[in-house]
Formats: sequence, C-alpha cells, structure tokens
Amino acid sequence: MLSAILSLALLLMLAPLLPGVAARTRSLLTGRRGPPVHQLYIDLWKLMRRGVVYSETTTPIFRLAPIVVAATVVIAATLVPLDRTSSVLRFSGDAVAFAYLLGLGRFLLVLGALDTGSSFEGMGASREVTFASIVELGLFFAIATLAVATQELSLSGMLGAPLGRHWAQAAPSLVMVALGLFSLLLAECARVPVDDPSTHLELTMIHEVMVLDHGGPDLALLLFAGAAKLAVFSALVVALIVPAPARSLPVALAILVAGTVGVAIAVGVVESATARLRLPTVPLYLAGAAALAGFGLVLVVR
Repeated sequence: MLSAILSLALLLMLAPLLPGVAARTRSLLTGRRGPPVHQLYIDLWKLMRRGVVYSETTTPIFRLAPIVVAATVVIAATLVPLDRTSSVLRFSGDAVAFAYLLGLGRFLLVLGALDTGSSFEGMGASREVTFASIVELGLFFAIATLAVATQELSLSGMLGAPLGRHWAQAAPSLVMVALGLFSLLLAECARVPVDDPSTHLELTMIHEVMVLDHGGPDLALLLFAGAAKLAVFSALVVALIVPAPARSLPVALAILVAGTVGVAIAVGVVESATARLRLPTVPLYLAGAAALAGFGLVLVVR
C-alpha cells in the first residue's frame, strides 16, 4: 500500500510537467524556442491566486464541474497499479469503474459548458460527446483484451504480474492495444491530430472552447485534470510496453517517471510531424484506433 501511495503521489506531482515536455518537444522539432517545461506549474500557481467571476446565467453545475472533473481523474488514478504490483484502490471490475469515472468527469464538463448558454461552448460540447463515444468504445475493447489475456477483472491483475506471464502468448494483441491506447490518448487528452491545446479559434476548438468561461482556481483544476489524465493514460501505455513488474520501489518509480516522460515526448513528436485533422475525418481516426484494440481482442479470443 505504501508503494502504491508513493507512486500515485509522484504521478500527480509529475503530471503538470508532461504537457510542458510535449510542448517543448514540439517546439524543438519545429525550430521554435517554445515555453519552458515547467510552464504549467507557473500557470497553476498564478490561477490559484486569482479570483473567479461567474455569469448570472450559470447554475451551481457550472461551479461543480471543475471539482468533479479533477476528482474523477484522481480517483481513476487510484485504480491504476502505478508501481506494477497493486493500486491504492482495488476490487473486481475496477477497470469498468475506471472508464466510467472518466466518463462522469466528461459528463459534468459538458453540462458545465451547456450551463453557460454559449453557442460556442455548446458546439464544443457536442463535438466532445460525439468523439468520446468512439474513444470509450476503444477503451472498452482494450480493457476486454487485457481481461481475456490475463483472466483478471481488476486493473491491478491486468497490468501486474499476470500480464508479464502472458506477454509471450499475447504479444501481438498487447502491441495492438498499446498502439490503440496511445492513439486514443491523443483524443482523450485533446492533443493533435484530434485537438490542439494551443489554439484559440472557437470554430475549430473542442476541449478548449468548453472551458472559455472558467477562470482562476476553477481553470486551474481543469488544467491540472487534463495533465493528470495525460499522466494516467501514459502510465497505462507504459504498463503495456514494460509488462514485467520491478523488484524494488526505486526501480518502479524510475520506470514510471521515465516511461510517462517518454510518452509525453512521443506526443510532442506526433504533434510536430502531423497536422490537425479536419473535423469530419476525426471519427475515422478514432475508429481506426478503436479497431486496433478490437483486433487485439479478436486475436486473444481466437
């Protein structure tokens, strides 16, 4: 339990660094200077010291949304075995709870966007739920593949020692799941080629347009939740790529840090090498990512 708590604390402290690593990688590969890797820490500190202004048209749902979004991501992180042995919270079927916790956070974020009465935020909310329906399908395909391969219903069982024992037999399926999860990570965390966190053009934004009316500590919670979600999905990808659990806590923490930073660098490489997709083609991209995990399920079932 102590190992799991330390791993969770390290991941949450490291989370704001990952978007900076991705942005810095993108800047270096495109010949620009770019912001420092610790820029999000600075932004969070500034936002936490500012006040909040609420529109008269909003209800308590708008104020509750940032809290629920951040809380659901942190609780979802407690279900992931970050140290490769066990998670802070573990029970049979917690993999399904993991997916639904993320879905609950998205639901409240969409409600908060609709609560403002803004047509732009309503447009972003519509895009978010449309694309999320395909992302969740791919996530459940990945969970089902791991459950069949390891005969476990808990994330600790799926991503712990059983996964290492079954890697030789299910290697093609696990590779497909890892690639599919990385592709879905780009959509779930609002990264290129699905979304661009640096754009401020309302007609093309998806996630950013839904948080236009948030400010101060509320916006800080949303930014931290986005960074934490990137960290959690990165940890999932790392667990699939490095299936063998570490024999000591320092090694496990080192793998967690190096792996999540490596995934952030990979995100920056993808963003520097690809352009944002046109909105009508985004469902095709997401369907392809979900199909990768689905093919992995077919292989393990067969």
